[in-house]
Amino acid sequence: MTTYVVGDIQGCYSALQKLLEQVDFQPGPDKLWAAGDLVGRGTEALQTLRFLSGLGEHFNTVLGNHDLHCLAVHCGIRMAKESDKLADLLAAPDRDELIDWLRHRPVSVLLDERTFLSHAGLYPGWSFHQALDIAGDISQTLQGRDWQQLLQSMYGNEAKAWSDVQSTMDKQVFGINAFTRMRYVNRQGQLDLKVKSALKDAPSELYPWFRHPALLRPADARIIFGHWAALQGVTGDPAVIALDTGYIWGGKLTAYALESGEFFQFSR
Repeated sequence: MTTYVVGDIQGCYSALQKLLEQVDFQPGPDKLWAAGDLVGRGTEALQTLRFLSGLGEHFNTVLGNHDLHCLAVHCGIRMAKESDKLADLLAAPDRDELIDWLRHRPVSVLLDERTFLSHAGLYPGWSFHQALDIAGDISQTLQGRDWQQLLQSMYGNEAKAWSDVQSTMDKQVFGINAFTRMRYVNRQGQLDLKVKSALKDAPSELYPWFRHPALLRPADARIIFGHWAALQGVTGDPAVIALDTGYIWGGKLTAYALESGEFFQFSR
């Protein structure tokens, strides 16, 4: 039995199938997780969601920023861009069931007692359990009757720290940004949602979240995330595992075996 975590699929169903063939994935004995962004930019969003939702209890994912954007487009909150490649999905006869399935995915999880998973990472200053509590509040709203209001509020790039936010809605919007969009954080804990560059090109006043002095990670724990293709899977810390290796940009689709720590990759 193996638990695999796959990086950003982004609507690349055919590549996912090749990667699963490579590891001989067997639903039942094996379990598959994804680090978010199941859709977005790839041309096979519909096939991807049909396949993954069809795996039932043998698959789950955390939500990524592209997944949340897909929900917002479905609701008419945002206009789809051609580059989103969501037209087939949003025109499908089973789109409502697929969208409902997607919005019921978690925002962050513990895969085991010492392994944290979210799309973008762990906000510096949050413990695993505090992060899970915040993620649980977000999920409760996304799965409830006010879910569209949260999606409408989540867009914006204002630099904020957790200590700056007060209202329930603002806390959930900050949580969405931390779990799905975060890359760099300044010393005061403010998210910089505009800088997306590789580490060597980043402004000196910014920390990649996983090198921030306030990061709370037990010494024997792992953090798994996707989202940041510019890292090319390299964080400099073997316990901070970056799985977005940029398949959609011509790179590789990466899976990580939780029990053995092995990496598997498929490239074009």
